[in-house]
Amino acid sequence: MSDITGTARWTAPSVGTAGRRSPWLDRLIALVALLVLGNLLSDLTLDVKYGWDVRVNCAAVDAHVGGLDPYYVKNLKGTQLSYPYLPVTLDAFRPLCAGGLLFDHYRGVFLLLAMLCGLLLPGVGRDRGGSRDIALRTLWALGAFVGFEWVSASGNFTVVSGTLSAAALALLLRVPAVADDDPSAGDDRSFGLRVLGAVLLGLVASFKLVYSPVLAALYFLPLPRRQKVGLMAAAAAGLVLPVLLSMALYPDLFSSWLLAMRGQIPDQHSIYVVDTTPSLLLLAQSVLDHIGLGGSKVAVFAAYALLAVVLLLGPLALVVLRMVNRQARGDGTFPARLDRWLIDHRREALRITALSMLALYLCAPRLKEYAFFEPALYSAILIVDLPAAALAAVLTIGVAVPALVALAGLSIGDSFVQLAAALVCYWVMLWARPAAPARVVRAAGVEPAQLLRAEGF
Repeated sequence: MSDITGTARWTAPSVGTAGRRSPWLDRLIALVALLVLGNLLSDLTLDVKYGWDVRVNCAAVDAHVGGLDPYYVKNLKGTQLSYPYLPVTLDAFRPLCAGGLLFDHYRGVFLLLAMLCGLLLPGVGRDRGGSRDIALRTLWALGAFVGFEWVSASGNFTVVSGTLSAAALALLLRVPAVADDDPSAGDDRSFGLRVLGAVLLGLVASFKLVYSPVLAALYFLPLPRRQKVGLMAAAAAGLVLPVLLSMALYPDLFSSWLLAMRGQIPDQHSIYVVDTTPSLLLLAQSVLDHIGLGGSKVAVFAAYALLAVVLLLGPLALVVLRMVNRQARGDGTFPARLDRWLIDHRREALRITALSMLALYLCAPRLKEYAFFEPALYSAILIVDLPAAALAAVLTIGVAVPALVALAGLSIGDSFVQLAAALVCYWVMLWARPAAPARVVRAAGVEPAQLLRAEGF
């Protein structure tokens, strides 16, 4: 703010922080935390054989060590499920599965990793916030959409990819330190860290290629276009590298992996079985089944695309268009005005980036119950800046309701409770105006409203 100088000091109020100091909201957060804890503890009392995914992954590693093809379920001991990851991951996962230590203690390890995510996740303000914000992000990561409950029950390695995603987001969602007189110059000193974050995010996407469209959200970062394109290229390189390594180092296994991905290995579990996944694709299929059009793949795909646009991508586009048309400086093409607006409104650009990642992830055609752990991480970045009423709404809808449904013994996996909760929370986060970050700013004769407008809020 080169045009605002002087000696007067003013602390911008943080609506979210102020709101979270209210006793009723503190009590709600405590109640939600108890629900999350009770929900996780209740699983320990059930007579259910948990950990089926960690059993599959470690059985695949053992089969590979023994010279067997791990993509054929007949070679995996103790399971009827197939191994979904690229061949290069077999050696990467070997230290995790050595000696059976992970399988025996995976619940504790996964809980520590989920809590680490809360520590790693960035804020979208000028800093990550205090211990209260970190605790709130951790609570959300553990409880939102009961995604982590499914991870803990299944032993799925989504918690590993989620931890890597949190580290990547901590590197990527940094407010660029730009000069006041040239905000388009970017921050060359930290660009290398962002490149590392982009590559890491691409590597995470290679675990499950169906979620790779999330990488497109990097375009909304508040950086010059050439840097954003460079980050997207780095993310694409991180995505492609494990595929190329698998092709070069494990040609036979790569062929088997392709057969497994296409569902062409007979008499075994296929990833294309989507009859229990709470995704938009299955929702479209269910709706069309009721009206007798479920047998048409074209109709199902069209309905799925329509739902994705109407429920997720369309509202996001409307919000961005409205902000750019109202606040962007100068004329020119829309992409040029968008780039300028993103740089001029850095904090809002980081919010849009996180929201875009959340929307693109929720659009995935195969969204398993445990996969909701990663949308919880993307949205955890946003919740701490919400006003008190919006924060209460997302805690109730995103954590309390799914937890109560699970505690009641109802099957989340056979319904769209997770998807519905995620969609409502996404809409709240999209439309709620975030609170201004608490900070001390030097100003002379400037009203708070003017100062906030100068900052782009």
